Amino acid sequence: MTYKPDIEVERKEILRKYRYLLSCMYDRTTKEQRKRIRKAFTIALNAHQNMRRKSGEPYIYHPLEVATIVAEEIKLGTTSVVCALLHDVVEDTELELRTLRDIFGDTVGNIIDGLTKIDDIEFDSDTSIQAENFRKIFMSMSNDIRVILIKLADRLHNMRTLEFMSEEKRLKISSETSFFYVPIAHRLGLYQIKSELEDCAMKYTNNIVYNHIADKIKSSETERETLIEEFAMPIKERLVKEGIRAEMSSRVKSISSIYEKMKKKKVEFEDIYDIFAIRFVFDSEPKDENIICYEIADIVKKLYKTNPNRERNFLSVPKANGYQSLHVTAMSNSGKWIEVQIRSKRMDEIAENGFAAHFKYKEDEKTPDEYENRVEDWLAKIKEILKSNDVSALDFLNEIKLNLNLKEIVLFTPKGDSFTMPAQSTVLDFAYELHTKLGAQCIGAKVNYNIVPIDYILQNGDQVEVITSKKQKPKIDWLDFVTTSRAKESIKEAIRVEQKKSMELGKAKLKAMLDELDLKFEPQNYGKIQSGLKMRSQIEFWSFIAEDKLTLDRIKKILSNEKNTELESFQKRVSSEIENKSLDDLINEELSTNPEIFMLDDTSDKIRHVVAPCCKPLPGDQVVGFQMSDDVIFIHQTNCPKAIEQMSKFGNRIIKAKWKKEQKIAFLSGIRIEGFDKKGMIKDIVNVISSQLDLNIRSLNIETQGNIFNGKLMIYIQNVKSLRELIEKLKQIDNVERVDRIGYETE
Repeated sequence: MTYKPDIEVERKEILRKYRYLLSCMYDRTTKEQRKRIRKAFTIALNAHQNMRRKSGEPYIYHPLEVATIVAEEIKLGTTSVVCALLHDVVEDTELELRTLRDIFGDTVGNIIDGLTKIDDIEFDSDTSIQAENFRKIFMSMSNDIRVILIKLADRLHNMRTLEFMSEEKRLKISSETSFFYVPIAHRLGLYQIKSELEDCAMKYTNNIVYNHIADKIKSSETERETLIEEFAMPIKERLVKEGIRAEMSSRVKSISSIYEKMKKKKVEFEDIYDIFAIRFVFDSEPKDENIICYEIADIVKKLYKTNPNRERNFLSVPKANGYQSLHVTAMSNSGKWIEVQIRSKRMDEIAENGFAAHFKYKEDEKTPDEYENRVEDWLAKIKEILKSNDVSALDFLNEIKLNLNLKEIVLFTPKGDSFTMPAQSTVLDFAYELHTKLGAQCIGAKVNYNIVPIDYILQNGDQVEVITSKKQKPKIDWLDFVTTSRAKESIKEAIRVEQKKSMELGKAKLKAMLDELDLKFEPQNYGKIQSGLKMRSQIEFWSFIAEDKLTLDRIKKILSNEKNTELESFQKRVSSEIENKSLDDLINEELSTNPEIFMLDDTSDKIRHVVAPCCKPLPGDQVVGFQMSDDVIFIHQTNCPKAIEQMSKFGNRIIKAKWKKEQKIAFLSGIRIEGFDKKGMIKDIVNVISSQLDLNIRSLNIETQGNIFNGKLMIYIQNVKSLRELIEKLKQIDNVERVDRIGYETE
C-alpha cells in the first residue's frame, strides 16, 4: 500500500510521538532537563524537515522512535535521549558536529560523533566499510557505553521498519544485525532487545522457517494458556498461605531461540518442552532475595515432580551479563515439562534491561559491584584490542566477536586463587592471563596434577599449574589456538620484536654477501633475490637470510638470470590452451563435469555462479549471491551463517539471486538418516531413492552400533521440492526415526 502524505495528520503524529517521549521521561527529569530534550527535538525537526524515509513517512519519526526506545525500553537518561534525537543530524543534514558541541557540550558531541558512520568513499573496494564503522563504534563505546546502547535502539527501530527496504538491503542489514548487534545486546544483558533483533533478522534471512514456527506458536496459544493457568494456580494459592507476595507472568521463547533449540536437539517444534516459561517476581530487600527464591522453589518442588538435571542456579554466580535467577523445571499434571523462573524485582529488571538497569540500583546502593566489575573487565578487553595499531578492521571485528562470548569458566591456581576465563580457553591463554612472561615461556601445565600441552582446552573448575622454560619463545602458530585478546596481542607483540631483530640481522648478512660480490645493497638487487626465492613476504625473506639459509652460490644463480626452461614451457602451454577457448567454452566444460555450477536469471551468462559448499542450496531454497571476483559469484542460502558473516562485513558485494525456472542440472545434496536397524534396511533405502524416485546415489555410508544405525547419503537431486519428497518417503520406512538434510544446520 502506497503511503500518501497528509501534512496536518503528520504534524499531529509528530506531536503525539514527542509528547509520549516526554511522558516516558517525566518522572525522572527536571524542568531544565525537559527543556534540553525539547531543544534537541526542535533542532532535529528543523534539520530533517524535508526528509522522508523509504516508507514515505517523515524522517523525524525515526529519531523520535529511537529516543523513545532509549527512554522506555533501555531506560537511559536525558543525555542519551538528546543524542538519540540528534543521532542522524550530522550524517544526513548540513548541521555540523561542532555546532551541536557548542549547544549541548562535549559529552553529547562525543556520543553523536561515535554514532556517525564513516564516509564510504574513504575506502577502496577491498576494505570492509561495515567493519571500519563497527571499530569506530567500539572506540567511542570504550569511553562511553551509551554509544552502543543508542546504536542498539537505532538498529532496533530500523529492523522494525525493514520491510520498506530492497531485498538486498534487507539481507545486508539483517546479517549485520544477527552477526554483530545481537551478540552485543546479549553481552550487555538487554534480553528483550536481543530477542527482538534476532527474530527480526530471522524474518528476512530464513522467512519460511520463521513463518512456520510463528504459525505453530499462534495455533497452540489457547492450549498453552489453559496449561499455564492449571499449573500456576496451586503455586499461587500456596504462596498466599506462606505470605509471599509474588507476581506471576509467562513468556514464550523467541522464534529464533526455538529454532536454535530445534537445530541443536534435532527435534521438531512439538518436541521442544520449554517453548514457554512461567516467572514469579517478588519485591524485597537485597539481603532477603536468595532466601525467598529458595522458598518459592521449595513450594514448586512440593507440588510437582522436578527434573534436577534441568535446575539452574544463577543467584550466587550470575551470568557474565549480570543475569540472576533460579530456574526449576517441573512436570505438570498434563505430562508437560514447564520451566519456572524465580527472581526478585531487581533481578528481573537487570535480566530484561541489563547494563542500563544496573545503574538505577547502583545509585541506591542496592546491587553489588560484581556486575559493574564484569562489564568494566569486558570494556578493558575491548580497549586492549583497540591498542593494537596494525590490526585490520576485519581482524578487530573477529577479535570482538570472541569477546562477546558469555560462556565462562572458573580456573584455580595451586594456591587457590580463582580466575574467570572465556570458555574454550587453553593452558596458554591462562598463562598469559597470569603474566605475559609466564605465557611467553609456557611449555605446558599440570591440570589437576596431570601434565598437558599448551593447547589443552581447560574445563570449569580445573586447577592449573603453569610449567615454563627459559628456552621457550612465542611462536606464530600459537595464534591458531589461543582465544583471549590478551594472549593474542602478547604473542603478536613478541613476534614483531623477534621479526624486527631478524630483519636487521638478515639485512646485515645480505649486505656482507653482496659486498663480497662487489654488488650494491639496493632494492633492485635484493628485490631480484627475493623474487628468485619466490618469497612474497619480506619478513620471511629476511628471516631466511638471518638463519643462514642463503648461500653465495644461490645469489649468483639468481642474479645471473638463470632460466627455468621447464617452468617456462609449462606456462606457455597453459596460456595457449586458455587463449584458444572462450569463457563460454570454459563454463560449458565446467557445467558438463561439475553439476554444482549453474547460471541464474537476470545476470550475464559470462559470469560463473558456484554453489557454496557450506550450505549446499538447491533450487527452491531462498538464496543470495555474493560476488567474490569479477567472474565468480558464490550462491548461499540466505540464512547460512557464513553468508550472514560475509554480508555483515561486505554488504556491497551482495547481489540478488534467483533460480532459473527451467533448471535441468542435478545438484549434489546430502541426507542423514537414523533409526533402528533391521534386515533389508539398506535395500529399502535404495529402493526409495533409485526405484521410486529415480535419483542417482553418489555415495551411501551406513554404520551400526548395537541395533541403532546412522547413515549418510550423497544424492544428485534437482530441487528442494524433490528433496522434501525424498525425506518424507524415507521417513515412511519402518524403523526409520529421523531424516535430515545435511548442511550447516545439522553438522
